[in-house]
Amino acid sequence: MLSRVAESLYWMARYIERAEALSRLVAVSFQAGLDDGGEGSGWDDILRMSSDEGSRSEHCPEGDQYAALGFLLSHPQNPNGVLPCLSRARENARAVRDQISSEMWEQLNRLYLLACSGEYDQIAQGPYPFFRQVRDGSQAFEGIAAATMTHGEAYQFIQLGRHLERASTTVRTLRVRYERVSALADGSAASSLGLIALLKSCGAFEPYRRQRSSQLQAGPVAEYLLLDPLFPRSVLFSLDRCAAAVGAAAPGRSGDRMDPPARLLGRVRADLSFLDVEDVLRNGLSSFLDELLRRIHQVGDEVTRTYFNTRVILPSAKATGPVQQQQQQQQQQQDGGAR
Repeated sequence: MLSRVAESLYWMARYIERAEALSRLVAVSFQAGLDDGGEGSGWDDILRMSSDEGSRSEHCPEGDQYAALGFLLSHPQNPNGVLPCLSRARENARAVRDQISSEMWEQLNRLYLLACSGEYDQIAQGPYPFFRQVRDGSQAFEGIAAATMTHGEAYQFIQLGRHLERASTTVRTLRVRYERVSALADGSAASSLGLIALLKSCGAFEPYRRQRSSQLQAGPVAEYLLLDPLFPRSVLFSLDRCAAAVGAAAPGRSGDRMDPPARLLGRVRADLSFLDVEDVLRNGLSSFLDELLRRIHQVGDEVTRTYFNTRVILPSAKATGPVQQQQQQQQQQQDGGAR
């Protein structure tokens, strides 16, 4: 497979996963705001997870839910907004139309047109239905891909992009929202609401309660989101799927030598598999999550260096097409600004 084809499939999956995760976060925060009297802390958390400090403080005054919603939806200074992510996913998909199924292309087009057609004033009055549609449409795309693509090399790069983005999202969500919950006493009403919002932000509330029906506590929730081997959005599960995708996408590519992404994934997975969560919580979860996020980003950098052609052709001053937009977004990813 050509490296540019693999790269487009990989980034298409990452952008769709990013839009889906952000849509879930907004929907959950809107519902949580109704429960806690609209204090608005959930919106500040989402902005911390999805944008850099400079653009956030410039375009989103603290406590301004209307401005925050517009920034998360389609603000030109937020490359991680829902509409910019879906737009870039669509442009990547357009470049590899011969590699994906017609059903995938049609679903992505429907999702993009849904994001473009939303009237901002109407969305602001009730954001939950709109962002739920985006979330459901992104999940439908994942199911259509699994049902209509041959599970060969192209599909594995989609899996790699999706699950690497998913692992990163879970770590960022846990890092930001656990800080707020851990300051509260376990068992209090505020703690329970915060833990419910944290689990729902990762799509984990119902799976967690089915598996661990006891009272919600911060430590077990963190352990579940990090280490559960069966929950599809836990960090360990996602990294396991990344490793499987790397092995299936490039079997024997370097002879007997393991590729750098596979080596890095193996180390991170081994460290997580033998992790003592209670020790981590005693020593400070935040610093551990910062280091884990750095290592996940390092895996992404190695994927780019190993499998993709990273030579940059500088665009002219007037060039503003999708290729240039994608190069700019990928450069932001490497610089850390879009993480």
